[in-house]
Amino acid sequence: MNDMIDNLKDKAGELAAEHGDKIDEAVDKVAELADKATGGKHSDKIDVVADKVKDAAGKLDDNA
Repeated sequence: MNDMIDNLKDKAGELAAEHGDKIDEAVDKVAELADKATGGKHSDKIDVVADKVKDAAGKLDDNA
């Protein structure tokens, strides 16, 4: 079981390294849509979450 989890983590890291720019673009697009859907009322919170998601994806990339 642990080997399977390690393999999945490795694969996620490889994909993050290969497609990091696409991940960032997708996060930005989702954040923009969420901001529009909330009428800009939660822009600060949405930006913080988007940055955290990008950081998490970057950490996957670093572990690849």
